[in-house]
Amino acid sequence: MALPLHYHLVQSIAEALEEIFFEKKYADKVIEKCFKNNRKWGSRDRKFFAETVYEIVRHKRRLEFVVGSDHPWDLIAAYLFQTMNEIPDWEEFDHLKISDLKSKNSAEKSPEVANSFPDWLNDLGKNEFAGEWTKIMNALNMPAEVFLRTNTIKTNADNLIAELAAEDIQASIVFDSCVKLTKRKNVFITQAFKKGYFEVQDAASQMVAPLLDLKPGLRVADTCAGAGGKSLHLAALMKNKGKIIAMDIHEWKLKALKVRAARDGVDIIETKLIESNKTIKRLENTFDRVLLDVPCSGLGVLRRNPDTKWKLSLEEIARLTDLQKEIISQYSKLCKSSGIMVYATCSILHRENEEQVQWFLNSEAGKNWTLKKEMRVWPHIDKYDGFYAAVMVKS
Repeated sequence: MALPLHYHLVQSIAEALEEIFFEKKYADKVIEKCFKNNRKWGSRDRKFFAETVYEIVRHKRRLEFVVGSDHPWDLIAAYLFQTMNEIPDWEEFDHLKISDLKSKNSAEKSPEVANSFPDWLNDLGKNEFAGEWTKIMNALNMPAEVFLRTNTIKTNADNLIAELAAEDIQASIVFDSCVKLTKRKNVFITQAFKKGYFEVQDAASQMVAPLLDLKPGLRVADTCAGAGGKSLHLAALMKNKGKIIAMDIHEWKLKALKVRAARDGVDIIETKLIESNKTIKRLENTFDRVLLDVPCSGLGVLRRNPDTKWKLSLEEIARLTDLQKEIISQYSKLCKSSGIMVYATCSILHRENEEQVQWFLNSEAGKNWTLKKEMRVWPHIDKYDGFYAAVMVKS
């Protein structure tokens, strides 16, 4: 029997997988582009498309094992068989036998195949986390829930929940101004979003800014600001009073931050493009607080970006750890004496986290710094993204 699937929709999924796996494009950008090119798709089609692409990317290795191939159409067949127990009678699937899929699907699989992790990453995880690693892999394969950070400059969590409920979106408070959706919905079309009442931000990420012990009137640097999720959180905690310099090496990200800040009613953020080390030198010893949310492997956020597993390499992790050392050594100089600095990553690896902080404290650049506390958020324990942060004080 033919499954109630639209051929063209499945064809679009095959094309998207081709771009992600063979052209090394980012899954979220591929999906975004596909939605733009297919504006006639209804919400059901969009949901099926996005979920199928993400699930195939997430479980690629296991699906390859089942079908014996990495061809996009074959991966789709394995996925449809796993979710629906049969495949459509289309010519793309003519060469496949249901009995073969059945026996391979029920065959025993090693943890790295069952959880779809490449061998090198599985070896790295086993070395770092021993018996916890299989649980961590499992947790990183769970689709991420949607968390919102209430913009307390404009509203509070209770009001936000009521506003969302009026638009048929159910949510509940997790902690402070962090709110979780009961069910995944497109929140960007809501009035609450247009009014600047919230930002989409994982719960773990929302735990970072409060570590800086912020007060209105402080001068704060967010040195790897990106599109500014944490800059906006800093502004809310400072009650929109004081000064935040949001820096990044990418101008387009800072432009996106300006748009978000305007919507959120934040006017204490000044963006600054880092063009060279001179940009940093001119600002040495001028900030009460410094946030270093450094570029990292992103292994803590695989729930959101499952394609990272297939794009990352040991060489890239080595490049990132060198870059982290450079950033912490240079950008720590921005802080005044008795100021506070937070070093943060969305990685689970010790080499990007605790080991980097220890390296810094033992280096020439870190001799005036003391470690005050460290925070770890674990995907398999806390059920959020994997995050690390270290709070340091300059004497």
